[in-house]
Amino acid sequence: MTTEDMREELSGGIDTAQDLHKRPKRSAGAELVIPVVGTLFALYYFSTIWDSPWTAQVSAFFIGCVLILTSAIVTIKIIGALRRGETTLNFERLVEPRSYLPKRLGLFALTIGYVIVIQFAGFTLTTFAFLFCAMALLNDRKNLRFIVILSLIMAISGWALFIYAFEVHFPAGPFELLMKKVL
Repeated sequence: MTTEDMREELSGGIDTAQDLHKRPKRSAGAELVIPVVGTLFALYYFSTIWDSPWTAQVSAFFIGCVLILTSAIVTIKIIGALRRGETTLNFERLVEPRSYLPKRLGLFALTIGYVIVIQFAGFTLTTFAFLFCAMALLNDRKNLRFIVILSLIMAISGWALFIYAFEVHFPAGPFELLMKKVL
């Protein structure tokens, strides 16, 4: 038995200060992406509610503040870990493993496309297309029949809940205009 093995056995497997310095540091730069983007989204969200009724403004302000507060808490925790030397500020976890990068970029492109196309095609058709493409991409195009059915159910449920039941004003496309005439 080596001296190192004896030390570990005597310490009961408890990490010593020397062991903590040997470990690779956690990569936390990627963990800051969501708080930063969340805060930017909340600020954008605030800019869109100025002309809304005051009740909607209060709700939106509350939701935005919760998002900013949560983002601040995560950021403070990461800064604390940086100061203690437990983490680094690199973005390895954002791009690793490299084999996932094409799917991540594809999903990002789909999201950007969704934001652009929803203005023209409407909520329901764009949501169906986005869900179908995203699930097919992430599932390597397996079970396409199931993905079509699931995407259709989710898009129609979103329309029924938000647009029909709650009367939320999402961008209207051909489906929404047809359903408005039918119902």
